[in-house]
Amino acid sequence: MDMNSVIDLRPFLPAENYELAKQFYLDLGFILQWGDEQLCCLQAGEFRFLLQNFYVKEWAGNFMMHLMVKNADVWWQHIQDKKIPEKYPDITAKPPEMQPWGLRVLYLSDPSRVLWHIADNRKT
Repeated sequence: MDMNSVIDLRPFLPAENYELAKQFYLDLGFILQWGDEQLCCLQAGEFRFLLQNFYVKEWAGNFMMHLMVKNADVWWQHIQDKKIPEKYPDITAKPPEMQPWGLRVLYLSDPSRVLWHIADNRKT
């Protein structure tokens, strides 16, 4: 098998409240590619994930996504400008900080408690 033949990888994210989670990602700036009442595809740049109308608390609470970006500060400012923490008061939203492993990471959870590590590789 040729691993270079892989052309896409799409994780399935859980949603406790599917419509609320979908709106969260749209508010964050993801683009809805397609969807129905059970599943939708959301995209940022060339990257996509599938949001599903399915939820298991233990799974969602341990599910994490890692998103590398050019500048985590720009993402943090966008999150603040869109008032994401105010619109979704039960989420986690922490500004970028340098981590011991060498990346600057901002932490953002969605309404289902899926934790996003939005990181950059800048040293300042």
